[in-house]
Amino acid sequence: MKNIFFSLLVLTAFVSCKNETKAEVKTAVESETLEKTAKQNDGLTLLKGEFVYYDGAAVLQTHASIYGVYINDKMLELNKLAEKHKSEPTDMVNIEVRAKVSNKKDDKILWENKVEIVEILNVTPQSKKNNNVVKLGNK
Repeated sequence: MKNIFFSLLVLTAFVSCKNETKAEVKTAVESETLEKTAKQNDGLTLLKGEFVYYDGAAVLQTHASIYGVYINDKMLELNKLAEKHKSEPTDMVNIEVRAKVSNKKDDKILWENKVEIVEILNVTPQSKKNNNVVKLGNK
């Protein structure tokens, strides 16, 4: 009789603890969805990757894709910030931007994916150990 009572007590405690964690998870998810900011609902995408602007063409390479960048005032501002971190005009810099991604055809940008930069978040230099540049000539 004592064994049955003890088993029921342990089972009850186990089941009641399990329900409490589910309730906590639900409230965390509900509060997260309620706290979305206007930035998360504005249709822009956060992109992190390597950026280069050279000879009238701008490219952004992320870990998953390569994007042609529309040349606008924000892109030119980004290039000015990137110039501070370059030693060669063709060097890439790490950037973090919020942008509009599109696949519309364009006469100048031939990349399948294109971005229009709307907000610049961060610009940092490329790390020296990942520098895989091949230089030609005697310079």
